[in-house]
Amino acid sequence: MPESIQTTGIAATVGSASDADLLAQTAVAVRAAGSALRERFGDVVRYQSREELMRALAANDDAALDVLRPRLTLLRPDARVVEDELAGGALPPGEWWVLDPAEGNVNHLHALPEWAVTATLVRDNQPVLTVVHLPLTGETYTALAGAGAHLDGRPLHVSRTADLGLGLVATSQARPDEDEKVVRRIGSSITAMLFDALVVRTSVPATLHLLNVAAGRIDAFWQFAGARADLLPGALLVAEAGGRISDAEGRPWTPQSESFLAAAPGVHTEAVTTLSR
Repeated sequence: MPESIQTTGIAATVGSASDADLLAQTAVAVRAAGSALRERFGDVVRYQSREELMRALAANDDAALDVLRPRLTLLRPDARVVEDELAGGALPPGEWWVLDPAEGNVNHLHALPEWAVTATLVRDNQPVLTVVHLPLTGETYTALAGAGAHLDGRPLHVSRTADLGLGLVATSQARPDEDEKVVRRIGSSITAMLFDALVVRTSVPATLHLLNVAAGRIDAFWQFAGARADLLPGALLVAEAGGRISDAEGRPWTPQSESFLAAAPGVHTEAVTTLSR
């Protein structure tokens, strides 16, 4: 069993046959929602105010949710759905679907290709399975707790990089209206990584960076604050691909944590040192 799963709070119980079947059916549902969102992709969507922007974002969310929500309800009738994709913290006991129907929604509106549809099943605050689908490429990333991470059925493994100075790292930016202290912490962490890492990438959404960590293309990703829907899918994927999940100070990560770090084991300690300066 990968060490990261034992030490970071990510679910470690090997999925049952029923969970494996559920993962496959969830992937079908997420792909269907992705098709609905792909049909809306093309020209840049113009907006002149925050209100117009919010309406455009909501229209994309609704288009995907109209497909995704009823299918997931049929799969797990008793599981509740997290309504606020920007929310963080622990969930009440039981099963919950944590969804981001248009992860990278602003990119979608700007006709940029970096967006996805995600669905993660959380059971008693442990992620059990996750599906991330990229409609423009057709790629589907999946993870089942204790059973590995995959890209279209092919196993994923984090990188073997053992020197942060040779590593490609990434972070996301603060959410709109984020606390100024968090924004400044993000800026100082980027500066620190510019000194210690080989290349630093900064963009949204977080999930796409985490896919790349799980696939071994990026060596580490960090973020301050963040929502469950941003981080849970990638956290499970990276853990199941052999990576380490913690907060920025190296402590076990939970959705209540104020920071997040996903890294290949060989650079995790160095990344914690850099981010703690």
